[in-house]
Amino acid sequence: MNAEIISVGTELLMGQIVNSDAAFIAKELTGLGIDSYFQTVVGDNPGKIKEVIKIAESRSDLLIFTGGLGPTRDDLTKQTVAEHLEEELVMDEAGLTHIQKWFERSGRSMTKNNELQALVFRSGSVFPNPIGQALGTYTEKNGTGYLLLPGPPRELEQMFLQFVKPFLSSKYEDQQVISSKTLRFFGIGESTLTTVLDELIRNQTNPTIAPYAGKYEVTLRLTANAATEVICGELLDEKKAEILALVGEYHYGDGDESSLAEVVGKKLLKVKKSISAAESLTGGLFQAELVKVPGISEVFAGGIVSYQEGAKQQVLGVPENILETYGMVSPECAVAMAERARELFNTELGISFTGVAGPDQLENKPAGTVWIALSQKNGPTAVQGFRFSRDRLGNREQAVMQGFDIIRRNLLDSEFEE
Repeated sequence: MNAEIISVGTELLMGQIVNSDAAFIAKELTGLGIDSYFQTVVGDNPGKIKEVIKIAESRSDLLIFTGGLGPTRDDLTKQTVAEHLEEELVMDEAGLTHIQKWFERSGRSMTKNNELQALVFRSGSVFPNPIGQALGTYTEKNGTGYLLLPGPPRELEQMFLQFVKPFLSSKYEDQQVISSKTLRFFGIGESTLTTVLDELIRNQTNPTIAPYAGKYEVTLRLTANAATEVICGELLDEKKAEILALVGEYHYGDGDESSLAEVVGKKLLKVKKSISAAESLTGGLFQAELVKVPGISEVFAGGIVSYQEGAKQQVLGVPENILETYGMVSPECAVAMAERARELFNTELGISFTGVAGPDQLENKPAGTVWIALSQKNGPTAVQGFRFSRDRLGNREQAVMQGFDIIRRNLLDSEFEE
């Protein structure tokens, strides 16, 4: 079984809206074990839609249409597909009643064209729209399935999860389950990662391994297929263990939604370790990322953005002799900043960032020069130097990522010692 997603809407072609529907459906199809090799976007034109249908029928078993089910003149998907299939559209009375009540609740008058949203295939299945008006509908002809879904993302997603997914799961229950796991890595480039994992990648069968380079990190997507989700999970866990045996020190978490800041924040909460910050070139960016983590106020006491030399000395308390002798862009200054932040806020950890964001030099240091220090209440203060080669914002963002990774590694070491 393979499906093709056909997104209808001139606004998609013009780039006025992002096609999030196709991404959502593709991900759900993968979980159902239904392959999807093609995605097509076509404008609100009956002739073009029919051309796309003919091409899709030649290569796909299930055609999934999104958009074009509304009441306006350019909502032509349902009528065009029905005409192509020579299938009759009929009024779904339950759907029509739902639309009428929707207008009554909103206090608006219902125009005749809104009835078009309740039309469905006479010989097909109907999917209610709990939060909208246009119904979904499905029919088959000559062994090919035709599934029509509304375009608004919230409506499509709820309809799909509540009604369409169980329908497809039951209809294509003989399909193998496909499951994926995303492994996230920081501190190692894509080329180095794939070189270390070369043998595993070359010999991959099931699960497969697909590397992706992100903005400042690398991800590996593992995909397994098997008769059940349990077996898929076992295959993925086995492959993950093989990978981490080789590059585990760079692995910080799993999942598409997790971030390094989120993983570190949750770990700080778990081990109940308090932290404070002193930022220069990052200008509060570290703290802004940290406070995105729900509940972080339990361990994050606060921080200081000390950008100029006077602020570092008068507000943060960096000794004058350090600034005069070594300058603001120095490991000595970073250490003093981290220690003063920890002392001022009485936390177990204190992290600092100082350096040159760019584009110009500072204290004869080139743009991208960064020092990050981590002070511990009952331990030494560690400091690391970096040389980034991005633009001003990129240098600041990468510095913050490195800071979170330094904390992550510190927490791992502390856990190991315990």
